[in-house]
Amino acid sequence: MTSQDIRKIAPEIDPLRMGMGWKAEDLSKPQIIIESTFGDSHPGSAHLLRFVDTAADAVYQAGGKAARYFATDICDGMAQGHDGINYSLASRDTICNMIEIHANATPFDGGVFISSCDKAVPSHLMGIGRINIPSILVTGGVMDAGPDLLTLEQIGMYHAMYERGEITEDKLTWYKHHACPSCGACSFMGTASTMQIMGEALGLMLPGSALMPATCEDLNQVAKQAGLRVVELAKEGLLPRDMITMRSFENAIMVHAAISGSSNSLLHIPAIAHEFGLELDAEAFDRMHRDAHYLLDIRPTGKWPAQYFYYAGGVPRIMEEIKSMLHLDVMTVTGKTLGENLETLKQNGFYDRCEKYMAQTGLNHTDVIRPFDHPIGTNGSIAILKGNLAPEGAEIKHSAAPKEMFEAILKAKPFDSEEAAIDAVLKKKIRPGDAVFIRYEGPKGSGMPEMFYTGEAISSDPELSASIALITDGRFSGASKGPVIGHVSPEAASGGPIALIEEDDLIEINIPKRILQIIGIKGECKTPAEIDQILAERKKNWQPKEPKYRSGVLKLFSEHAVSPMKGGYMK
Repeated sequence: MTSQDIRKIAPEIDPLRMGMGWKAEDLSKPQIIIESTFGDSHPGSAHLLRFVDTAADAVYQAGGKAARYFATDICDGMAQGHDGINYSLASRDTICNMIEIHANATPFDGGVFISSCDKAVPSHLMGIGRINIPSILVTGGVMDAGPDLLTLEQIGMYHAMYERGEITEDKLTWYKHHACPSCGACSFMGTASTMQIMGEALGLMLPGSALMPATCEDLNQVAKQAGLRVVELAKEGLLPRDMITMRSFENAIMVHAAISGSSNSLLHIPAIAHEFGLELDAEAFDRMHRDAHYLLDIRPTGKWPAQYFYYAGGVPRIMEEIKSMLHLDVMTVTGKTLGENLETLKQNGFYDRCEKYMAQTGLNHTDVIRPFDHPIGTNGSIAILKGNLAPEGAEIKHSAAPKEMFEAILKAKPFDSEEAAIDAVLKKKIRPGDAVFIRYEGPKGSGMPEMFYTGEAISSDPELSASIALITDGRFSGASKGPVIGHVSPEAASGGPIALIEEDDLIEINIPKRILQIIGIKGECKTPAEIDQILAERKKNWQPKEPKYRSGVLKLFSEHAVSPMKGGYMK
């Protein structure tokens, strides 16, 4: 094994390990890194130490020796509304870099990766692909819903209602104090929940283990099984890059369509594929989502909190419903194929356990995960729009958008920051028929923060929610809903057409035809040739803004990040 080969040429490893309590007999065992995002950073990571210790004990039980490593993540929710959110996407690549450093500076034969949330799970999946040692992902599950099934993504709506004077400060405070009653990922199908599901859909988690309730004892048993299994994986030498193929990623995208997953997956899945030596871009989502059956009735686009996902049968139930659309012969961390895993789950009592939890809600599993023949929708949930406004593409989660915005012509109202845009929305300066632009918020502009609060201010306003659109080169929260289009590429900081938009330019949105384009100037329609000429003149007069960051990690990120259409990773 790698660890034993390195011991022969690095004589200080043994005494240093014994200096922290290792026994002589531990030195020759399979060495397993337990990498987690545990920390007092947010509810998605604060509870992970229990699973770390459970996995480490199981490694020892299986004849291995575990070492615990930590690189905690930030919380997108806590970072919202201020410049802290600019660090969010950069943190994904930073944690992945730390995994590479941890795993390669000291040799290991396998790894268990434990995380829960928006950038933590993608960074761990990227890290697994980069270091390429036998590995299993364990996710920290989802928090419980609060009173009356209150969940965190509703707080943005209630805050906008408070700002408009529709609810009292005391009522807003009550909502804030009851939205997060336990640890775990936020209880809606946001980026954290989506990426936990993607980990299992790729085949890098134990079957049926994604998005369990964080308070459920079943999850601790998963950590134990992962610790036992990773030692076997290390002895078998089953490497992630040998196991995970393009067909694995295609399975994940089909599952993403079925759950109406977060639009941020268009950043994360291509970035993960890149670390596995595969090239995948956002257009693969558009292609595979077309005609896909959307089955999951979970918030923010559905009715129920995300803890009900596991009760309804989780990823295996989704996969059973879309079985005809999956590659069942792909390999997984069990050492068996996906098809074999699904058959095993039918025999080992998995669905019986789930049904017991489901019965406590008074619902049937079909209320949460619809049968394939009775879907919520039949065109997936993601579309990539293109045109002279977004030559490389832009994304919309059309399953969360009002039908009125599927085909619309709007007047542009451009803003160079989210702060200016949300101020205009809340002060009623934006009217029906407007297209609100927030630009210079892409990876090179400011790190690609989320425009969550502006989107919530719009979607919670009865006058604006189905009569305007929000268009940005930034991104949106996995909780975002409404008429929001993000990832516009090329971004404004790179001189993309979004930087050239002026007041009252006419913008055409056509989701069925996948079009996002400028069709008029100052409220007057023009021919495509005239638009091209006007944009060319504007480009001559355009001057790039001074870099927002002159030092630190965001300077590095803004200088090296690739297009959002390719994953926004650092190159």
